[in-house]
Amino acid sequence: MAITAQSSSKYNNQILKQAQNRKRVLVAPLHWGLGHATRCIPIINALISQGFEPVIASDGGALELLKKEFPKLSAFELPSYNISYSKKSNGFKLKFLKASPHILKTIKRERKRVAQLVETERIDGIISDNRFGVRHKAIPSVYLTHQLNVLSGKTTWLSSKWHQDIIKKFDECWVPDFEHSPNLSGELGHTKRQLNNVKYIGPLSRFKKQNNEESIDILVILSGPEPQRTQLEKKLLFELKNKKKSVVFVRGMVEGKQQTTIIDNIEMYNYMTSNELETAINSSKLIISRSGYTTIMDLAKLEKKAIFIPTPGQFEQLYLAEKLSGNSIIPFVKQDTLSFEDLNFNTAYSGFKPMESELNYKKLFSLF
Repeated sequence: MAITAQSSSKYNNQILKQAQNRKRVLVAPLHWGLGHATRCIPIINALISQGFEPVIASDGGALELLKKEFPKLSAFELPSYNISYSKKSNGFKLKFLKASPHILKTIKRERKRVAQLVETERIDGIISDNRFGVRHKAIPSVYLTHQLNVLSGKTTWLSSKWHQDIIKKFDECWVPDFEHSPNLSGELGHTKRQLNNVKYIGPLSRFKKQNNEESIDILVILSGPEPQRTQLEKKLLFELKNKKKSVVFVRGMVEGKQQTTIIDNIEMYNYMTSNELETAINSSKLIISRSGYTTIMDLAKLEKKAIFIPTPGQFEQLYLAEKLSGNSIIPFVKQDTLSFEDLNFNTAYSGFKPMESELNYKKLFSLF
């Protein structure tokens, strides 16, 4: 049957109308390493599959990563918190306190920028991954976090209360973990203080388990703020080069073009796409990385063995590493004292075992 110009025009108008009727959801992860951005990838994919149109907003490497993963989606830059670490592990808290005025100004700038985007981009809903100012009173706003409690040493009670007061300003708070034990986040994602807007959605990961041959002896995955990322990179390169092990080293530097370098037994990448990293992790006998929560969710999903090196001075990563080590799941080593001998998996640990989780995205997104 021939398609007339009239029927073709009617079809095109129908497609255009469907596109215009799709609700647009702003997804805005914090740029603090790449973990917040990568755990938003399954959320963005689910929004697309459920008929929504995601709009991306972030800054720095987090924004660049999501633009590479979703080149057809609209993407906007948000004000940067410019969070960095002290060169010394005991200096982070002081540096963070000194940065507080800048953080408060950034929150105000975020709210102003979000108000503009809601108006100009016809935003119907918001998912903020740990960005304090990304919310709007006129539309459903969700806060995504695994830290209901923010560990800060002796001031944990204060930092946790401050964060919980921010969480209360959102319509819902999604915690990517199990509500009951066993769980991955421990006291980070579970609090005695009642928060009526909290929903436990189960761990999030952009990866799927594959039954690959484990041809890579060690896979190093780095991320996180400077200068600690570079300090660990230098130390690991020194310890791993010229060894009788095949090493793939992903630096976590999202740049315009992927670059590879061979240094003796080490194959280095500045970054990998999700598909490449999924294959690499599934093909590795051992993973060496920070003990960031997103990394933990990914490796738990893929049931891998790992050695964690917590970022010096970051209470959250130390707590998670100690929790997993104490449960004889994954060992950890301190950055300042690590040697090549520490980078061999201790058979007293089990590695990650299967943790079943199924998320009903249709029900979750009904808020919008």
